Amino acid sequence: MIRTTIRIISALLLTQAAMTAVAAEPAAVTPTSPPILPPPAETQPAKTGAVTLAPNAPRQYTVQRGDTLWGIAEKFLQQPWRWPEIWHMNNAQIKNPHRIYPGDIINIQFDPQGNPQLNLVRKLEPRAHARPLQESIPSIPPNVLEPFTSEPLIVDADSLDDAPHIVATQEDRVFLGGGDRAYVVGAGRFPDQELWQIYRPAKPVRDPQTDEILGYEAYFLGTLRQIEPGDPAVFEVATAKEEINRGDRLLPAIQPRLISYAPHAPGVDVNSRIVSIYGGVTEAGRLSVVILNRGEADGLEVGHVLALWRNRAVTIHNQDSAPETVTLPPERYGLVFVFRVFDRLSYGLVVQSSGSVQMNDFARTP
Repeated sequence: MIRTTIRIISALLLTQAAMTAVAAEPAAVTPTSPPILPPPAETQPAKTGAVTLAPNAPRQYTVQRGDTLWGIAEKFLQQPWRWPEIWHMNNAQIKNPHRIYPGDIINIQFDPQGNPQLNLVRKLEPRAHARPLQESIPSIPPNVLEPFTSEPLIVDADSLDDAPHIVATQEDRVFLGGGDRAYVVGAGRFPDQELWQIYRPAKPVRDPQTDEILGYEAYFLGTLRQIEPGDPAVFEVATAKEEINRGDRLLPAIQPRLISYAPHAPGVDVNSRIVSIYGGVTEAGRLSVVILNRGEADGLEVGHVLALWRNRAVTIHNQDSAPETVTLPPERYGLVFVFRVFDRLSYGLVVQSSGSVQMNDFARTP
């Protein structure tokens, strides 16, 4: 009996020692993506105000060159402006979001309550091969915004009056294009400044409700390169978005700032209107740039996403009476991403649109 008891105790001690040794051994690290957890069935229905996944949201996505934060957010969410919520970003992180690079993998996971969360998987690279910040993907397409992210666009009434300007053109041409020469006075103060931006003199931007002047918009035409300093100096047209003519103003070119803010909804109630469409047109569409009659003074900031609503009226012509104007009910049709903010005006990029964007349409908190 005593021997049997001793054998049992010895077996138990050996089993415990083996289990302790196994527990002490570190687990092997496998360089694979973390498991994607399915949403609990009982918590799958989204409660009011919950983040909703896009109908065909991928369970995993590999970031490609040319991607943007907005484009990736659209792949995963029905409300792309709620991107920070599934990353659990605070205000500081929204203004300096996770750097995401081509080749990174984004997974969907779900918390115990069934709320979606995104997880970033990145293979560590040797320090010698670290990627520069410029390779990280931007919020929205930078090539569309290059002339809008450098100074100035909204200016004071007289801020361009003393700027260098074109006084003569090559062979007395009426308009200039790429490769043509222009003669500029006033640039002698900047003999070492090679690249310049050229603007048409500013025009007032008025509030559609009060008719108050909110600022002056300088119209970007292209870039010039100084090839012979002097007064007048000789310039060559490097790029031309529009026809360039005598009287157009020059300002030193400034390196554009890459937009890195995460798309997010304003924390305040914004009710603005489209007061101008870039290019002098009255209608626009997706990837068009618009000006809103709200700015930093109204709580707007870079990265804010606003919903576009139609603000339209139709004129009904009756045979037996005078024409009648009928205001149509507002209808939501798109989204605009705010990428540059001034005191009382903002520039936005139309990132979604199911129809034409028109002057005086509403841009509101989604």
